[in-house]
Amino acid sequence: MMKRVILLWLGVVVAVSAADKGRVLTHEDVWLMKRVGAPVPSPDGQWVVVAVTDPAYAKKDESDALWLCPIAGDQAPRRITANKGGAGSPAWSPDGKRLAFAAKRDGDEAKQIYVLDLARGGEAVRVTDVSTGARCPQWSPDGTRLLFISDVYPDARTDADNKREAKERKERKYHARVYEQFPVRAWDHWLGERVAHLLVQDAKAGAEARDVLAGSALAAKRGFGGRAGDAAADFDAVWSPDGKSIVFLAVTNRDQAAAAEVNLQLFEVGAEGGEPRALTADKDDYGRPQFRPDGRALLLTMEPGGDGKVYHHRRLVSFPWPFAAKRTVLTPGAEVSVAHFGVGADSTTVYFTAETAGQEKLFSIAADGGHPLRAFDLPAGGCLSNLATGGSAIVANYDSAVSPPEVVAIDAKTVSYRFLTQFNADAVAPLDLPPVEHFAFTTAQGRKIENLLVRPPHFDPQKKYPLFVVIHGGANMMWRDAWSLRWNYHLLAAPGYVLLLTNYTGSTGSTEAFAQAIQGDPLKTPGDEINQAADEAIKRYAFIDGARQAAGGASYGGHLANWLQATTTRYKCLISHAGLVDLAEQWGTSDVVYDREVTNGGPVWENGPLWTEQSPARLAGNHAKGTGWVTPMLLTVGEKDFRVPLNNTLMNWTLHQRLGVPSRLVVFPEENHHILDGEDSKYWYGEVHAWLARWLK
Repeated sequence: MMKRVILLWLGVVVAVSAADKGRVLTHEDVWLMKRVGAPVPSPDGQWVVVAVTDPAYAKKDESDALWLCPIAGDQAPRRITANKGGAGSPAWSPDGKRLAFAAKRDGDEAKQIYVLDLARGGEAVRVTDVSTGARCPQWSPDGTRLLFISDVYPDARTDADNKREAKERKERKYHARVYEQFPVRAWDHWLGERVAHLLVQDAKAGAEARDVLAGSALAAKRGFGGRAGDAAADFDAVWSPDGKSIVFLAVTNRDQAAAAEVNLQLFEVGAEGGEPRALTADKDDYGRPQFRPDGRALLLTMEPGGDGKVYHHRRLVSFPWPFAAKRTVLTPGAEVSVAHFGVGADSTTVYFTAETAGQEKLFSIAADGGHPLRAFDLPAGGCLSNLATGGSAIVANYDSAVSPPEVVAIDAKTVSYRFLTQFNADAVAPLDLPPVEHFAFTTAQGRKIENLLVRPPHFDPQKKYPLFVVIHGGANMMWRDAWSLRWNYHLLAAPGYVLLLTNYTGSTGSTEAFAQAIQGDPLKTPGDEINQAADEAIKRYAFIDGARQAAGGASYGGHLANWLQATTTRYKCLISHAGLVDLAEQWGTSDVVYDREVTNGGPVWENGPLWTEQSPARLAGNHAKGTGWVTPMLLTVGEKDFRVPLNNTLMNWTLHQRLGVPSRLVVFPEENHHILDGEDSKYWYGEVHAWLARWLK
């Protein structure tokens, strides 16, 4: 049995293996490891609470609980909720003595807000009784009230109105969905008639909840909504420092999403309700509002808009409070894109994480923008994510390709971190998980491309291994040294494959210009770079068998797998999950429309060249040019996928069958864009491994 010693020094995690390399990772290993959520530090910086899922292959057997960890690390984490109904979105009261969270427990028809008194102990008490459910609780600064979100009927002012409206709809004898505006679908469901609103209630059982947006002209707008624009919306709402108002983000033109940018703007509404006032009215897109501890400024992320670009790095910006329209941009947008951030206890420094070259690293900057950006060499491997601050504490999740997410405390002075949880240490210890390797090369076009490479378990440098080129989605995402359920590197490599993971043009983790360069060239250049990366890997690593190559990906990675089908015959087989084959077909059926129009050079009816030149389906018969579709392909898709709808995969399948190309279609009736059910996931990995084994003999 392998013994792995985890050495933690200056934030570096080093895996040391004995001669016995351990056993090969299985799907059961991946699926059944505990899933550690985002850490939430207490206001005094002494504690952190985290939601942990104990997964199972059957949903009914899963459980969720909140765990409490001392940031000093002098005690073991302890479970503080035991009810099977789960617990999510934990929020500390300002005095640090109570926790509010959302859960659906026995007898609840919808999620409600519960409060756990940590000082007294005992069971959590349900404080809301809202027929339309409650989620995302936030305490008022004085700890007497709770702000939360509920999905209400548009004309309802009270919960009685919602109950009456729900009863009338249930008694209807017809079944029809009727729309007069865009959008009609989101991710995996048709949009219904309920909309997200903000409610406030005294933090005690039996108190009446008040809808602070009810009756407002803003909420009555046809295009009003939160981050998701439907009943799953999140307003990123926060209390003002004096507790007299609530600051939140919303869109007002969601109904124009087929023809225009839809951006989140900043609003303020009184804690008693009334008409919200717009604090911003520009073309930028805001996110994650957070007040400095001294209450003198409001910080947000901001993505510029209105310049015809689909992608922008997230800047960190600051507005003075009380609010004045004097925005200060704190971070240089062309260099880094801000992920999660938190403000130090003295309100002078902002800490944040940002993607960079296959990792997510720690940065800081002055809260007033007064000193240059500081980049910490932390972590040396893996990723920090979900960063948050409380008191003097900085906490985050840490994970890598060889380590599932855990909670860590960060010391910015010593440039180090230490683990507060080790939920999965025993599960990982017996496994042979080779660390991710990084390399970069310059393409024929002169562009630097970052890559990750993963060796198979029980690696023997004297052997030759097939190459599996795995393509990330997005396209504005990146392969990272991180743990994954859906495309777990070591599970994909388990049968004996070398994995190549290329951060092609359009990927994040580099400059803003690099990510934007995919606009107007969605498939050709990325496809060329993926092929060049494979050539480079074969040249660099003698253990790769260049005669046995396969490629595959999901979403945008599926788009590119289909592009490779149309433009090269180098691969022995291909795998496409949720990939498009026709740009116009995808534009007309996806729940995301306008960005595709901009990326492809204009409306489809203007017949711009990209709509045909970079649609894989239009190149299917190019056999006379030495390409055309000839490579065996595995096609997989979720039937409830409304991001890259089923029709794309069916068209892809039909083309393969019409051309007589060996192909296999796997449809998951209950899945969306992602394969999320445990048994479905296990079956999907089995299909992928069987397809690779069949053609990479």
